[in-house]
Amino acid sequence: MKNPDWLKRAAERSTVEPGMLGNVFGTYQVLEDCTAEALAEELGCTLDTLNLLALCRRPEGDAFIEQVKDICRRFDVTPSALVSVLRRVEVMDALDTDASNGETSSDRGPLLLAAKDRPRDGGRKP
Repeated sequence: MKNPDWLKRAAERSTVEPGMLGNVFGTYQVLEDCTAEALAEELGCTLDTLNLLALCRRPEGDAFIEQVKDICRRFDVTPSALVSVLRRVEVMDALDTDASNGETSSDRGPLLLAAKDRPRDGGRKP
């Protein structure tokens, strides 16, 4: 059964809501220059499942691990893959905040450029 059209629109809207996984996924896609399809593959799920995941609250606080396990159990996603995405975004957010002296940059400025400065094949530049 195909998910309704509203699901894709709701997942897209979640990218601007800071407490949602959709926001994490949107940031990750920009940082890694990847598509939703590539992110879904990395998480080991379908696009429809990725859209459902986007509507979940972002795991945080003392219950982080339990929240991740609950989400992964519900949507049949590998916990290590989800944690990897979450931590990558957290690290870049922390660096972004440090770089702007406590003010989070909305366009990610030089950090985004640095993230995109490596070759797509994973090799090193000369």
